[in-house]
Amino acid sequence: MYEKIVEAAKRLDGIAHKTPVHTSTLLNELTGNQIFLKCENFQRMGAFKFRGAYNMISSLSLEERQRGVVAFSSGNHAMATALTCKLLDIPATVIMPEDAPSVKTAAVKDYGATVITYNRRAESREQIAQELIDEFSYTLIPPFDAEPIIAGQGTVAKELMEEVGELDYLLVPCGGGGLLSGCAVSAKQLLPNCKVIGVEPELSNDATMSFKSGELQTINTPNSIADGLNTPSLGNITFPLINEYVDDLITVSEEDIKAAMYFLWTRVKVVVEPSGAVALAAYQKLAVKDKRIGVVLSGGNVDVRRVGELFKDIIN
Repeated sequence: MYEKIVEAAKRLDGIAHKTPVHTSTLLNELTGNQIFLKCENFQRMGAFKFRGAYNMISSLSLEERQRGVVAFSSGNHAMATALTCKLLDIPATVIMPEDAPSVKTAAVKDYGATVITYNRRAESREQIAQELIDEFSYTLIPPFDAEPIIAGQGTVAKELMEEVGELDYLLVPCGGGGLLSGCAVSAKQLLPNCKVIGVEPELSNDATMSFKSGELQTINTPNSIADGLNTPSLGNITFPLINEYVDDLITVSEEDIKAAMYFLWTRVKVVVEPSGAVALAAYQKLAVKDKRIGVVLSGGNVDVRRVGELFKDIIN
């Protein structure tokens, strides 16, 4: 799998941003560790998802490109698919829940994709996508459970480790597991002794339950403020990779997520969405000192009109 990550890095070179790694003296003092923040909120379209989407879509045949693609997502994968298709002049249809953040829906439309909305509590996005594929022969661009997607996401950890060197821990948010599994493969190839820890919200803890039990678990309509991580289950490809390469999964509360997001906004001056703050929210649960810890800030596509509501309890 790592060879495919190397190939993805070559394909993304000059297209995807090599996102910055930020450090914070205050954060280091508070944690007693050296923290390296991999800022995927500065990626094109504002999240790591661009890496996987571009890696997969740019690999399609001319015939597949002409027919167009379809994707389903609550936001960031939708935006990544739409932007990639705009860059490559490929027709894109994106299926999004009616309650997806408006800033993300607007961005998908601005990139030129056709948006189809659905009620995620009553309809199946997979079924809607399959009906479109049957009718128009679109190529499905999955949000996480495809090797080209995983390989693209794995370039996040590859870049981080090539820049900062040795790490004792790598904290990665987990929804469907594309980012976590890809980063874990890179980490174990480049730094075999680095412990890879997946982090997900308590309200969307299917991956943690799956990892602990050894059997794939599903949560219907998870509802964390970290909307990008509200996937019902890991995938048939990501689950085995996580079992093989990830050292542990832990969960964080909604309050933990808000506090980490608030800290990043106010003290590090980095704008992240709730999903983007999840990995940092877990640092206290490691209970370690004097370690070098990489943290993936996965995205920054937040509706700023909601931020006051998210932060009001912290401010008060």
